[in-house]
Amino acid sequence: MRAVVYEGFRKPIAVAGVEDPRPAPHGAVIRVAATGLCRSDWHGWMGHDPDISRFPHVPGHELAGTVEAVGSEVRRVRPGDRVTVSFVCACGTCAECVQGELQVCERQTQPGFHVWGSFAEYVAIDHADLNVVALPDELDFATAASLGCRFATAYRAVLQVGRVRPGEWLVVHGCGGVGLSAVMIATAAGARVVGVDVSEDALALARAMGAEHAVPAGTDVREVTEGGAHVSLDALGLEATCLASIAGLRRRGRHVQVGVMPGPARVPMHRVMSHELQLLGTHGMAAHAYPEMLGLIAAGRLDPGRLITSRIPLDQAPAALAAMSDGSPRGVTIIEPAGGSNASS
Repeated sequence: MRAVVYEGFRKPIAVAGVEDPRPAPHGAVIRVAATGLCRSDWHGWMGHDPDISRFPHVPGHELAGTVEAVGSEVRRVRPGDRVTVSFVCACGTCAECVQGELQVCERQTQPGFHVWGSFAEYVAIDHADLNVVALPDELDFATAASLGCRFATAYRAVLQVGRVRPGEWLVVHGCGGVGLSAVMIATAAGARVVGVDVSEDALALARAMGAEHAVPAGTDVREVTEGGAHVSLDALGLEATCLASIAGLRRRGRHVQVGVMPGPARVPMHRVMSHELQLLGTHGMAAHAYPEMLGLIAAGRLDPGRLITSRIPLDQAPAALAAMSDGSPRGVTIIEPAGGSNASS
């Protein structure tokens, strides 16, 4: 098969012919119709993720496509199924999985990090019965791939971890794919949303997704939120955005760390203590939680397809991944390994 490959951190990225994957007894192989280009893939290439330890490596963790083959132990998933995948592939047997918290599985594998990923014609997925999500026939593959890491992560960050309520102020620091997803989801939930970014193009997209205010980085958001955010998200993953998120909270506010941080941040713990702030982390969303989100999409209350701003073939993926060193692209870029077939077949 053809796949995007690199031989080491920050080494050249290229499309090359590699061996087709085979399903593990508990796994499945998916023919990739669409896969998202995510900043986490760039972090992996840069060497910021310790889970990447073997080379050559194939990145990619947001995907949708058709099941090609399954292992002998798989019961629920069948060849020909239209599917997406939770990027945290859980084991199903550790203490966290038993409690239903698959997104923090102790023995998780992630395509594009622990194992080869979806910037390829085919990808192997572990524990398919647990981690593969069936797609409604009306949901096209590109939109389904855009759910993968960013939209599903934002959904859980806003509604389940941040617990945003109608009428509350939510501030989103960083209006890339995950930030814009958070803007859309929070707006649909009845929150009053502020988007913060350095790019006017990103701020324009935030307004289009429903943000009541979209302001440049450095703005004191306490002024536009009538005293501070009830909930604030760092959707980028820099010390500056993390600290700005915490600083913009009102007393007893909730900070949610969404963006991957390449290093530690100097958190103002005295402020956290004196204002009784909550610092929360979020890490994807378990496959069993997808139906609620898919139901809102089917009902027209959420439209993640609006976030897709670019579709590219596999041959353009290496340059697009490397270009993220100069900043994330607007919205969501979808890679289509098979040349753009998104039919509901």
